[in-house]
Amino acid sequence: MDIFDVLSLIGGLCLFLFGMNVMGSALERSAGGRLEIMIGKLTSGKIRGLLTGLGVTAVIQSSSATTVMVVGFVNSGVMSLKQSISVIMGANIGTTVTAWILSLSGISGDSIFLKLLKPSSFTPVLALLGIVLFMFTKSNRKKDIGTVLLGFATLMFGMEAMTGAVSGLRDIPAFTELFIAFKNPILGVLAGAILTAIIQSSSASVGILQALAATGAVSYGAAIPIIMGQNIGTCVTAMISSVGTTKNAKRAAFVHLSFNVIGTIVCLGAFTATDLIAAPIIFDEAASLAGIAIAHSMFNLACTLLLLPMSGLLEKLAYKLVPDSKLPETASELDERLLATSAVALERAHAVTIDMAKVATDALAESISCLGEYDKAKAQSIREAEDKTDHYEDIIGSYLVKISSHPLNEKEGAMASMLLKAIGDFERISDHAVNILESAEEMREKSTSFSPEAEAEMKALCNATLEIVELSYKAFVEESKDTAELVEPLEQVIDRMKELLRARHIDRLRAGNCGIEAGFVWSDLITNMERVSDHCSNIAGCIIDIGSQNMNLHESLGHIRSDSEFYKKKYLEYTDKYISFI
Repeated sequence: MDIFDVLSLIGGLCLFLFGMNVMGSALERSAGGRLEIMIGKLTSGKIRGLLTGLGVTAVIQSSSATTVMVVGFVNSGVMSLKQSISVIMGANIGTTVTAWILSLSGISGDSIFLKLLKPSSFTPVLALLGIVLFMFTKSNRKKDIGTVLLGFATLMFGMEAMTGAVSGLRDIPAFTELFIAFKNPILGVLAGAILTAIIQSSSASVGILQALAATGAVSYGAAIPIIMGQNIGTCVTAMISSVGTTKNAKRAAFVHLSFNVIGTIVCLGAFTATDLIAAPIIFDEAASLAGIAIAHSMFNLACTLLLLPMSGLLEKLAYKLVPDSKLPETASELDERLLATSAVALERAHAVTIDMAKVATDALAESISCLGEYDKAKAQSIREAEDKTDHYEDIIGSYLVKISSHPLNEKEGAMASMLLKAIGDFERISDHAVNILESAEEMREKSTSFSPEAEAEMKALCNATLEIVELSYKAFVEESKDTAELVEPLEQVIDRMKELLRARHIDRLRAGNCGIEAGFVWSDLITNMERVSDHCSNIAGCIIDIGSQNMNLHESLGHIRSDSEFYKKKYLEYTDKYISFI
């Protein structure tokens, strides 16, 4: 092996790692929606959690990424430590998919069918298809699929380059002696752990082992301990990501480490005992690419079958390793570890925005109730809610900006834009809740009241405002275009009510049936409620735009008002409900 072979090895390794990274990132983007579904269905059931971890890891081709995601979920309070354990175990099984894909390089034979299965036969076709999709299509989804194909082709070309570069090592005694040394199980485990910790990917380190195995110098007796060590090395990423997190998030990272260390100790003990007692011939045979994939899968399955029934003990061990502190902890609402997976980070941002929406709409309802019967406790709650929505707007806005700096597909980009608009509207609704409360307090302090006629008109406006807030909240939470389309006709009716009520108020002033002080409060109230309806219209418009895949709010609302028979029908219904009897 000369200097040119070394350069080829380095180049092949770089292509391999780059291809794996590109393919994983593109798979993650293109499968973002399915990731949300898989994670959304997560329950406390062990098997469901196991399958979730397996499925997500098989999609994004990285158990490290899945485990970091789990640490982020636990840190955010979305997932309990108990739920995370089975997901982590599933991730270890899911990561074995890569080794099976790479084992295709070891296929040999004269049959046309076998030749077609070799990556050297179909990879160029995939690369051609990938570059066409990437360069000549406008759809982000198609570009992502093209990137997946290009990443896979690059990965396989890198694998072949590495295999070709190390082929000469079989004739070098020092290389053979190195792998004879790795027959010492402890050395093998350490080698696998260190290599994987450095490149932070067990899939990549298994691929490198498969490339070396192509020389014929790597026996199963040396390969199996290295595979065991690789599972320990992959824990480094999760351990690093747990720095600065809550106790439970640190425990999730320690569960990952404990699971792999205990599994390795048990399996290594069984391996060593078998080697000493029976000395199977297969341990001295040269490992094949497929054989390494089988060993990798069997090891991870064995660890899972052994420890899944004992997940409760792993949880207790995590509590022993990371004991509770005396000071209370607050879970991070939006964990930056989730930013590595844009679809998951967006889903989390949406969930926190729903919390914000609940706070804002409840505050609005409480402020309107204070007009009828002032309550000091409610007044305090409304002001606290306004502070909360200010906080929510800051953290969600900053988080969405960070998400937007990552590559997003069309749907994710539209969702990020919608959330950025919605948080501003919900924050303004809470501001108007405080304004309405202050009007109620002013009337109470000055002992002013409305005339019976004005009281009936205000009650109708309050009811219309409460209904539009409820509709917009429901449309946002359920992402329902149908519910959102109910908002705009009601908003137009509230606009009309504002003008009508203002005109009637002026008539009462002229007739001397209304005092000046009460008149100022009246004017502030109808202005605030009309503006609340405007913000509800904005929120509903965003939901309609998302459903129509068109983020032009004014165009969408204009189309609804001018062309929709449904809009005209609902407008008349709301008019009869809130205006006709005034």
